[in-house]
Amino acid sequence: MTDGTGADVDRRTVLGALAAAGGTALAGCSAFEREADGRTSPVDDETARALATRFAPTLYFDSRESWFPTDPRPYTSERDGETVVTGFDAVDGYHERDGDGSPPNPTVFYHAVEYESSPLAVVQFWCYSAFDQFTTNFHWHDWEVLYVFVDTETDEPQLYVASSHSRTVPNNEYLDPDPDMVPRILSELGSHSSALSVNEAADRFQRVAVGDLLADITNTAIEGIEDLADVPLAYGLPRDEGSRLPYLVPEYEGEPIYEHERLPSVTRESLIDDELTVRSFDSLTSPPTDLPSRETGLVFRHRERTGAADADVEYDLVPSSDLEHIADFTGPQLSFEFRIPAAVEDAVAGHLTATGTPWSQPRYDNPAADISVPNHRTALAERYDAIGEAAPINTVVSRVTDVIASDDAPANEGLTTTEPDLEAVVLLESEPEAVPTFDGIVIARDIPAGDHRLTVNGAGRAPHSERVTVSDDGAPTAAGVDGEIPLVARDRATKLEVGDERGTSDLSRVAVEDDFAGRLYESAVDGRDAVYVDRGGAYTTEVRDADDAIGAYRVNPDPDAESAVRIERPETGKASLAAFVAEVTEETRAEIAAIGDDDDGDGDDGAEYEDNGSSNAVTGLERSLAAVVDAARRAAERARANERGTTDRQLDTVLERLQRAEERLAEARTDVPASLSNATGKRLEQASRRTEQARRAEKLAGGQ
Repeated sequence: MTDGTGADVDRRTVLGALAAAGGTALAGCSAFEREADGRTSPVDDETARALATRFAPTLYFDSRESWFPTDPRPYTSERDGETVVTGFDAVDGYHERDGDGSPPNPTVFYHAVEYESSPLAVVQFWCYSAFDQFTTNFHWHDWEVLYVFVDTETDEPQLYVASSHSRTVPNNEYLDPDPDMVPRILSELGSHSSALSVNEAADRFQRVAVGDLLADITNTAIEGIEDLADVPLAYGLPRDEGSRLPYLVPEYEGEPIYEHERLPSVTRESLIDDELTVRSFDSLTSPPTDLPSRETGLVFRHRERTGAADADVEYDLVPSSDLEHIADFTGPQLSFEFRIPAAVEDAVAGHLTATGTPWSQPRYDNPAADISVPNHRTALAERYDAIGEAAPINTVVSRVTDVIASDDAPANEGLTTTEPDLEAVVLLESEPEAVPTFDGIVIARDIPAGDHRLTVNGAGRAPHSERVTVSDDGAPTAAGVDGEIPLVARDRATKLEVGDERGTSDLSRVAVEDDFAGRLYESAVDGRDAVYVDRGGAYTTEVRDADDAIGAYRVNPDPDAESAVRIERPETGKASLAAFVAEVTEETRAEIAAIGDDDDGDGDDGAEYEDNGSSNAVTGLERSLAAVVDAARRAAERARANERGTTDRQLDTVLERLQRAEERLAEARTDVPASLSNATGKRLEQASRRTEQARRAEKLAGGQ
């Protein structure tokens, strides 16, 4: 995507200036407004230890994981009289100590509090990793957390909350878990985002109930898109659910971190495997197809738990108070390649900096702040006075699809969309955190009301960017067209630009439709716009101005050229619409006429044509289309001459001739190749719709 001047913006070029501004990545931390929660106080040491031992989770890691839970204390240093952990010291020290292949100092930290006005206690399990190497969310240090809410009168757990990537992505949560079941965490490769497992299939994530298997989460369903009404709203574990997820190589000052002189113990082998990693999203011409799915690797259990000997690794359980002398976890700005519009340059880098200390965050003393599912907060609020009621949360929701050629269309003249099996990454200009899709689903929550620009990137795909308006009533906002955002493979993409380079037009909205795939793109604009489209499509570009007047343009990219297509001076009104009708109909007439010129008498799907009734039907269709072209051109001329009455009468003639052309097409359908017959029908529908719009339009041409 571009900044409107036609120039792509490489994320690497803007991160240096943003390093000082920074930000803090708080996995799973939500900041939406709600009723205030009650005060908490620390649980006494003996009770805290008993809770921690009872609920100490079993941790399942990916077979390709490089960064396991450890103790950060060996990597501390002093800075300005304070104890800190620097990213260089932690990452290099960690890999220096794992030389024998064993995770060094496997440790989980715990912290327990109780709400003063209710019989509700919460034990938190904090896992520290020296690095987070996720698709686009990597940073020095990583803190993930599991909360277990326990009723101190019944001694039964009430809610599990397992941290996800950020406050914009719902946590994985389970209400009223089995009191006899130990929590199980499935840690996502690289990011360590925590998915819950409460089923017999201990090392697999189950989003929805199937047969005898319960769902591993009780999150509410996604609202705003009908097709997703039964899908629980949670990030989950994409690679465990059949989706593919490419990882990137972290960079510092333009070079991979394993080449830095301050990381002598870190090699390429210290990072996630090559088979799952791409150098950059832009380095691929098409989405990768050979990324492996998740496989369970090491299993961690607390060493005091029964059956711990069956685990691959036994971890120590340590109170987090032993770490509270650490003032900060630091690290310089990291980067990666990510194409974005220049309009968001000043608000994109926060998710790439180091995490803060858990004990400096509100959720450390008020774990309820991290309940991200409203129905769970409401359930606890009904049981305990200390928990405040949920408030509406503004959510942006969509579904990413892949654009491919349609089998029903002529070659290079029609598209369709299909469900992807490769995840993408989403960024809102107001949010400094990029969030991944899951099963192609885009979710961003806790978004301020107002206008935003949403950008989607994917490995081997051209970027997509559009404006979305988020309401202030908590109603879901569906991004894209009918909640769908189509992405184009880079080797099939060309840029469609609308408006001159100075951005001087008064356009307010742009939409792009393919003859077969329908409307693929629609966004508010500020005088200019650009979108990547598949070179194998045949498009109608619709423009609207500040007065909501409509114009339309025909776009047929060269399937063999990568050069951008530009609509230099888009206009709205009767003239623009009539000229479009003439152009799309002439395009179709020429293809129909070419049937009779086929030397071997065969069409593109083997249909034969003879000098009989079949030939007459095709000729009649071609002549009928020619009559539409003539009438539409006359209407455009009358509109440009500012002859309103004559223009409208001529448009009536166009409508009459379009109806006749549809009748001729019905007569000739069996004699025209199926793909061209399909295309002709769709284009006639498009031409009729645009003619009706022209007939109703107040504006004649341009600014008239």
